[in-house]
Amino acid sequence: MKVWKFGDDVNTDEIVPAKYLNMSDASELAKHVMEGTDNDGFKEFYAQGEKSVEGDTFVAGKNFGCGSSREHAPLAIKIAGILYVIAPSFARIFYRSAFNIGLAVIECAEAEKIHQGDNIEVLLGDGVIRNTTAHKEYRFIPKHLL
Repeated sequence: MKVWKFGDDVNTDEIVPAKYLNMSDASELAKHVMEGTDNDGFKEFYAQGEKSVEGDTFVAGKNFGCGSSREHAPLAIKIAGILYVIAPSFARIFYRSAFNIGLAVIECAEAEKIHQGDNIEVLLGDGVIRNTTAHKEYRFIPKHLL
């Protein structure tokens, strides 16, 4: 699956810009996921009208999902078809909201070693992320073992 890379402290306003929060159809909201971020590759992706990220993965820096407690953020990510969000740490309320709706969020200290455009495989039960582009593996603690 393809990686979209974001930095530290991505907040819920960047994940779903406030101007879209009045949309009643969650699938329409999902078309604007991460539109407020500073990822130039992602902005170009949207500018070209390629709105589908289904089957892809978001990888970010620390404190992903900080800011307001709006549940729109993890919901939009999930409905957009993102399989995993991987980061060294998450804002607690975002993490809890993601967990509640079944969005797979993975805390991995080595997330910064994964780059934009890399292809990865995630073995949830084993706690392994395989970067098939860089031929590396990164470990995380599977939540069922906690």
